Order: sequence, then structure tokens, then C-alpha cells
Amino acid sequence: MAQERHRHPGHPTQRHVGFAAFHVVLDSGEVDIAPLSSTLRGVLMRVLLASSSPRRRELLSMLVSEFDIASPEVDEAHHQDEEPHDYVARLAAAKAVHCAAAGTLSLGADTTVCLGREILGKPADAEDAHRMLSLLSDTTHAVHTAVALASTETVQTVVVSTTVTFTRLSEEAITRFLMTDEPWDKAGGYGIQGYAGSFVERIEGSYSAVVGLPLCETRALLVASGVTLRHG
Repeated sequence: MAQERHRHPGHPTQRHVGFAAFHVVLDSGEVDIAPLSSTLRGVLMRVLLASSSPRRRELLSMLVSEFDIASPEVDEAHHQDEEPHDYVARLAAAKAVHCAAAGTLSLGADTTVCLGREILGKPADAEDAHRMLSLLSDTTHAVHTAVALASTETVQTVVVSTTVTFTRLSEEAITRFLMTDEPWDKAGGYGIQGYAGSFVERIEGSYSAVVGLPLCETRALLVASGVTLRHG
């Protein structure tokens, strides 16, 4: 598990995976964080981002001035008959748990793009990316992002769902887009914060969740856990 410090050098934290409680909240409209805040009351905790995503790093830096970064090793295989929101909740929690350590709040996240019940993960190659973008063309799809905050005692998970509508994409538009470096490390083969933002006719829900980290829900979890934010 590679680790680094955001903004300031620091010492790697020791990984700890023993948990007394595992609590998952799937309703993004109401976040129940009482168990975690009760556990951490009066304890100064460091924040660790359990993700190597530069997009999540940038979003979290809007909320927290200084945090550690680690790359969790988690099996991201989708389980048979697993609902998309359950899938992202499980992975976000697993990432947070994997990187949790004493004195640390570990923040994990996972995002997936769904068209109906089909999960569109990161494209395996150009052919797969072309298939995904062709499917998304002129349709409305769902983006599910889960964020999980874990200590060595418990973990809280929230799932945020957003609908995104693409304009009709010509074969030329898809081919030219595949010549960029944008599709390859992103669910569904696109990132709304990049050129593919010009494909989006409409979005209903959280823009930051589509990018990879729902800021409103993440802020609520951090505030309730006693983390000092940049702007309160």
C-alpha cells in the first residue's frame, strides 16, 4: 500500500484492519454519523485519502488543507446480482477499511457508471471504450459514487446517485475522443470534468459525485467526526 503526504511530508501510518463495527448507509439524503462521532469525540485524527485518483485528491483538498494519501489494494470485481449502489458502497468501505490506522480517519470512494443494470467500469481497451461511449450516446445514465469514512472502530458509507444525459455522439466524435488520454482510467470511459463535459446535455444531482467525490456528503462526514475544514 503506497502512501504519500498531501502538501507536507509526513511519516507513513501503520495499517490496521481490525473493526468492531461495520455500518453502511445507502440513503444519501440522510447521513447517520452518530456512532463514528461518538467514538472519535475528543480525539485529534489525521485524514487519509484511500485513493490514488488525482480528481479525488483535488476535491478533498477543497475541504481539508492537509491529508495523507494511500493506494489501497482492493479486489474490484463485481459480485453476481449485486446492485450498482451496493457495489460502490462495498468498494468504498473496503478501501477505507484497508487503509485505516490508529489516529487516522481513512476516506475511501468508488464511482461507477450504469446504463440500466449494466455497470460500465473502466474500459479495458479502445474497443471497449468505443462500445461504452456508443451506448451512452443520446441516452440518460446513472452515476453512483460512494464515500466511506473509517476509523479503527467503525465505518460510515454514503451513496450518491446522479443522472447524466449525453447528446448524440457521431462516430467521428467518438473516434477523435478515443485519441485523447481521457477515457482510460475512468468509469464509463469519460470524465465530466474534461472534454467529455461537452457531451453532457443535462445533469441531475451532484456534479462533484460524478467527478469522483461528493463534496456535500464528504463534508458532512468530516464535520461530524471533528475534522477541521479549511473554511468551516
